[in-house]
Amino acid sequence: MKITKLKITRENKTLVDIHFTISKSLALVGQSGSGKSLTLKAFLHMLPSPMKQELILDASYDLELGQSVSFVPQNPFTALSPLTKIEKQFFVSKNKQKKLFEQVGLDTSLLQRFPPELSGGQLQRVVIAMALECNPKLILLDEPTTALDPKTKGVILNLLKNVQNELGFQMLFVTHDINSVKDLCEDICVIKDGLVVENGKMSDVLANPHATYTKMLIEANFANREFRK
Repeated sequence: MKITKLKITRENKTLVDIHFTISKSLALVGQSGSGKSLTLKAFLHMLPSPMKQELILDASYDLELGQSVSFVPQNPFTALSPLTKIEKQFFVSKNKQKKLFEQVGLDTSLLQRFPPELSGGQLQRVVIAMALECNPKLILLDEPTTALDPKTKGVILNLLKNVQNELGFQMLFVTHDINSVKDLCEDICVIKDGLVVENGKMSDVLANPHATYTKMLIEANFANREFRK
């Protein structure tokens, strides 16, 4: 899927003006305030009312949340109703729920539990299973490993890679953490102040970044330092 134009404005001021292609898996990377969240909200039709967006695709692609597009949020602890059993938070049959749980490596007995009874890693798997309910063409991920410990983060990233290979959906992974997606996403798009500063194959950009901004992000990230403002 090629996004030939995504422009977000507010009171005649351009906030985001970018374009990129999602061949299989794309990491959209930048500091806080770079335009990542606005881009994601545009796809989800969740921009605040004063903002306007123009989204142009190069092919017929129905960006309908809950049908062709699914969303995995940043924090699994707040993504589910704590007072409702897991099975009641799905919109598919119990048999389909069990199949989804098997795909994400969860014991089906957890469907009878309440969210507070599960660990962070288990909850994120539940949220991923929910994102797979509608057999999506595209999954949007908003830094889905930020709230997890390093070991669990690795498990979730491997799960995403395996499930994508099995089901064939496209993936847009929004993050500030290049290190977390270097082995997951084939391509990378780096944005700053609402503009694309560099894009290409992940391996090529990591090996030979051209933009000073990209070099700074890579150096800071792989030194295990947080580079959010």
